[in-house]
Amino acid sequence: MAKSLYSTLEVSENASAEEIKKAYRKLARKYHPDINKEPAAAEKFKEINAAYEVLSDKDKKSQYDQFGDSMFGGQNFHDFARGQGGGADINDILREMFGSGGGFGSRGGFGGFGGINLDVQKRITIPFMTSVLGGTHKVSSEHGSFDIRIPAGIKDGGTLRVRGKGQSHNGQVGDLLLEIHINPSDEYKRQGDDLYKSIDVPLKEAWFGGKIEVETPHKSVSLKVPKNTKNAQKFRIKGGGVPNPKTALKGDLYLVANVVLPDVDSMDEELKVMCQEKL
Repeated sequence: MAKSLYSTLEVSENASAEEIKKAYRKLARKYHPDINKEPAAAEKFKEINAAYEVLSDKDKKSQYDQFGDSMFGGQNFHDFARGQGGGADINDILREMFGSGGGFGSRGGFGGFGGINLDVQKRITIPFMTSVLGGTHKVSSEHGSFDIRIPAGIKDGGTLRVRGKGQSHNGQVGDLLLEIHINPSDEYKRQGDDLYKSIDVPLKEAWFGGKIEVETPHKSVSLKVPKNTKNAQKFRIKGGGVPNPKTALKGDLYLVANVVLPDVDSMDEELKVMCQEKL
């Protein structure tokens, strides 16, 4: 897939942000109209600035890396820029294509689709455990109802792209962009890739130690409770948290002890008197 914005800045497609910035500054100095009086320098300077506007913005760069020069109707950036005419501001055109502030429409940009945004945005709400473990979720759109795959570990506010489920125009079809909202859980709290869960620990086990069975998102565990466990004491289950979608490594699960005190009125009278005397 051709990606001529990189060649405009004379860098490779794998160039880092610092390398892109360095190349831009070098070329901008070289072709600045106040320094370079060649007739073509001014146009070259505009192309350099426009290319840098895209490649220096994380969201715009991500979009361009996905679609390449197909966004320019299959032309390389130099020919595309020349084709806009002398009265057109190429920077404004690119801002219209990619959007400003990171809010862009992908294949519905300028590149060959007549400025029509074919992508459709939709917000969906998924169960908490689906966000942790992954699974399927039914979605309705103009294409009907269908199941999508939810990756394990997706975060609240994340976006899923469903190919070919957007609007249609002249034989082209956009995508469906799903903003993910996660229903809160009464049982778990999520912090990054870690989970927190409150567990009831009977007074006997808290005082003298023992084992209690605890259900976790991934499996049932037998938790060893040490003697003299305090209320709100935390127990760490390594790898019992949320999978990270990028690394596939799981966070941890923290079990927070809620020491359950017995009802005094239901205690044996002899035990009650002894506790009153000894405690």
